[in-house]
Amino acid sequence: MIAETVCSAVSAAGLGIAAITAYRKRFLAAARIAAYSLVPIGLVMTGVVEWLADTAFSPTAWAGFGVLGLAWALFATTRVVERRRGGTRKERRAARAADRPQAVAPAASAPSLGQGVQGVQGSRPASRPAASRGEDDFSDIEAILKKHGL
Repeated sequence: MIAETVCSAVSAAGLGIAAITAYRKRFLAAARIAAYSLVPIGLVMTGVVEWLADTAFSPTAWAGFGVLGLAWALFATTRVVERRRGGTRKERRAARAADRPQAVAPAASAPSLGQGVQGVQGSRPASRPAASRGEDDFSDIEAILKKHGL
């Protein structure tokens, strides 16, 4: 009952200040003040103030706030630990995969499929051997596999 009275008084005072502001020809500011001053009486009329008063004196509600605080603390702690470890599980797995050596033939100086994939060795495409000189053309993957016995 006291909360409703206080909210009504705050709204009335706000509307009075809005009227004085409008009298001074500051209509935009007066409209904004009037909007803010109508909020407390609107909360009283919708029952939010009564609900808040009941919640403030309820042990069950305070226990619920405690549980919410505990959940927030656990969430924050896990985020801190995750950042110290170096990101999410997916990011750690990708980093481990990047650290592994690539599968390359033992005597090869470049990756086995370096000629077929553009952009791996540089910005220029790799030059192909001339078939007229009797050299093998490795543009077909099946020919590559047959040559290496795979």
